[in-house]
Amino acid sequence: MATVAASVRGASRTRSVAFVGLTIAIMAVSAWVTVPLGPVPFTLQMFAITFAIVVLKPKDAITAIAGYLLLGAVGVPVFSGMRGGIGVLAGPTGGFLWGYLFGVAAAALLLYALRTRFGLAGGARAVTVTRAERAQFSPARKALFFVRSAAPEIVAGVVFTAVSYVCGWAQLMVVAQLDPLAAFLTACAPFIVLDLCKIVAAVACAQAVRAVVEP
Repeated sequence: MATVAASVRGASRTRSVAFVGLTIAIMAVSAWVTVPLGPVPFTLQMFAITFAIVVLKPKDAITAIAGYLLLGAVGVPVFSGMRGGIGVLAGPTGGFLWGYLFGVAAAALLLYALRTRFGLAGGARAVTVTRAERAQFSPARKALFFVRSAAPEIVAGVVFTAVSYVCGWAQLMVVAQLDPLAAFLTACAPFIVLDLCKIVAAVACAQAVRAVVEP
């Protein structure tokens, strides 16, 4: 019995390591898709990280973002524009990267609490519908089902984004010596609508993945 339990734990640990490694790779690739919008570039990182928050366990999600930042800090070109090094973390946009760590921790733990304490977003009280049943839904009902089932996950994505915004806004003010309004208009305002769309898209993709693996 002990041997079986140890084997199960080993398999679970191996799977977690694989998921964390894959998530770090996805974060790096998403950072390389860059569209310059002033000093703060547009990337797909918010999408990739929100997806990770939804599909990974809190410990794995936090480990993945910490590993990503560590790789970047030692010089591996995993940040936007294929950059790396501690100078990026200390630069004008470095606050967003630090904010990813704090934001993932806050959002992952919030989502975990919603799932375990309140049974939402995949927890015991979540609305469960099979793929066959979903196929019979009208477009309007599919949209309503998505809103009801995805609301806690979207909230977690918004929490993550808000924390990263605050950290990025604060560091940009200090490093670039901007006043609060100018820093907000530069670092946050142009991205709010885009990042909200990325959050919804990430949650929708996560639910699609979950629908494939569920009966």
